[in-house]
Amino acid sequence: MHQAHFVVRTLLALGIATALSACSGSSGSQRLTPAGASLDTAARSAGAARIQFAYVANFGSSSVSAYGIDAKSGALTQVAGSPFAAGSGPVGLAIDPKGKYAYVGNFFDDTVSGYTLNATTGALTSIAGSPFGAGTNPYSATIAPTGKFAYVPNRGSGSVSAYAIDASTGALTQLAGSPVLVGINPVGVAIVPSGKFAYVINRGSNNVTAFSVNVKTGALKKVTGSPFAAGTGPDGIAITPSGKFVLVANLSSNNVSAYSIQSSGALKAVAGSPFGAGTQPYAVTVDPSGAFAYVPNNGTNNVSAYTIDGTSGVLTQVAGSPFGAGTNTDGIAVDPSGAFVYAANDGSNNVSAYSIDASSGALTQLAGSPFGSGSGPFQISTCLRSGHTCVPAP
Repeated sequence: MHQAHFVVRTLLALGIATALSACSGSSGSQRLTPAGASLDTAARSAGAARIQFAYVANFGSSSVSAYGIDAKSGALTQVAGSPFAAGSGPVGLAIDPKGKYAYVGNFFDDTVSGYTLNATTGALTSIAGSPFGAGTNPYSATIAPTGKFAYVPNRGSGSVSAYAIDASTGALTQLAGSPVLVGINPVGVAIVPSGKFAYVINRGSNNVTAFSVNVKTGALKKVTGSPFAAGTGPDGIAITPSGKFVLVANLSSNNVSAYSIQSSGALKAVAGSPFGAGTQPYAVTVDPSGAFAYVPNNGTNNVSAYTIDGTSGVLTQVAGSPFGAGTNTDGIAVDPSGAFVYAANDGSNNVSAYSIDASSGALTQLAGSPFGSGSGPFQISTCLRSGHTCVPAP
């Protein structure tokens, strides 16, 4: 199975769209006890005030696994009906800021799957009209802070597809002028909290394309000076909750680039950038407070942890970092409460779970970790129930 996942990663690195029969079979990991509607009752009986869920795109098994997050322990329990069917080769997954819908880019189908999210059970239901057409090899999905627009980088066609989201149904409609050309092999999009600027990482051209965003129409316009240089093979991107800094994980140069965002949307390298990481850092995420950043290192099977200087944007590795994970760690997410970190291990077909030391940012593996997933878990997203919706972390 490890050899099969090596093939998955190799194909993604080359951008080759072929059948993945070697990874489309059984997951090779244990199934978790279904939860579903009983999850809310169980959590409340334990004295928990928060109901949270985590969603994992399983590249090898063309599905999305859904988990309830225990508010006290952080443990994961699969929800009833999980995993949910996706297209072929789902890579990136995003939950809309209003907490009603989720979207997954399907690498081999050239489509985006859309789901409604049940905030009580955590179940996903396919949106009418889903999947929706995209460019070649859509790699992830990002939703504007308003929840009105979605952006999908198409790795194979060097473009970003932009969509309007129907507020009532969640259906996607491509915007006029979409797709928009960017660099070579775009793999990720991040949008500042104000919604005014968007940034696209281009793995093949080693840079970041910056756009101003029309918050009313969703249209993208390149920022003067764009693109901005990154490390080699940028593969993950995150923006701090303050909207001041952009972090980019560089897969091939084994480091993290940090930038300050200028008033024009242009990027300026932070002093000391890039900052060292493990081998093949695949992604980056920031906790809701903006104090800590976490980077999964695919080649060294661990997670690097950093403190973020809120004034300068400088990254400093946390004592004890990196922290051990499963095999070939790709995806990373912090839960909305800021208490737990989850890392998707596509080589060992599971999810490592950690508690965060609120003072230092250090990670401690949770009891029961890692938790089983589908085949080739790649990216992960979390949300917190708010009324009838499940809202992701900022």
